[in-house]
Amino acid sequence: MNPHELHQLIAPDVQLGHGVRIHGFVNLYGCEIGDESMIGTFVEIQRGARIGRRCKISSHTFVCEGVTIEDGVFVGHNVTFINDPMPRATTASGQLQGTADWQCSPTVVRRGASIGSGVTILCGITIGEGAMVGAGSVVTKDVPDHAVVAGNPARVLRHLPAAPSQKRMKEAKQPPT
Repeated sequence: MNPHELHQLIAPDVQLGHGVRIHGFVNLYGCEIGDESMIGTFVEIQRGARIGRRCKISSHTFVCEGVTIEDGVFVGHNVTFINDPMPRATTASGQLQGTADWQCSPTVVRRGASIGSGVTILCGITIGEGAMVGAGSVVTKDVPDHAVVAGNPARVLRHLPAAPSQKRMKEAKQPPT
């Protein structure tokens, strides 16, 4: 047995693509991870989360239920996703909340985006294709495609040109004129 496997909790319902690399001290359950992605040490990915192909999820990152990360996304160290806009421990009657007592608010990180270390991403957000989120930012609203954002709250600093391969993909999707 590989020594790293001794410190991994990978539930049987996890769907792993071909060539996925998983480091030690991870907790994965009910999630999907695409081909050739890398999951760093001390990462938790919860039920219903989806990680695309060729993604890098760095150490100490928390990916909760309702998060979809598309292909080719970089997620830096200690990134936290949030899926509940009004978290509470108990119901109005004082009982501990269960799964029926809250509603998951989905978040999407589009193809080729990069998220810096220490970022917090509030729920219901879309981070656009090829966008970059600066380290330590708090993302409170949608990030446009190819935008560079930073700060608390994260604000658009500038826009990056689309990569040539991304331009070709968009042109291929357009009907001829």
